[in-house]
Amino acid sequence: MLVRQQKQTGKTETQCFKIQMSKPIIDEIDRVLAKHYGFTEEELDFIINYDIKYRMGVPTENLIRRDLDRFRCSANGSLRD
Repeated sequence: MLVRQQKQTGKTETQCFKIQMSKPIIDEIDRVLAKHYGFTEEELDFIINYDIKYRMGVPTENLIRRDLDRFRCSANGSLRD
């Protein structure tokens, strides 16, 4: 908690959260909920990695490279993980 005394506004308190430090706990909660609701591993992977992709700012080129590596087309044209 950051507390400052300012002349015009008086005492202000600011609370700061470092969400990246909570990620392992949030991921564990997601795993428990996924099991409870019967999500597939692919659905759980999407949920866990959503934050990384869209909120934590992983560079786009790294995501593209990862996705291409994970979902290459096989000889018969189907996708494989």
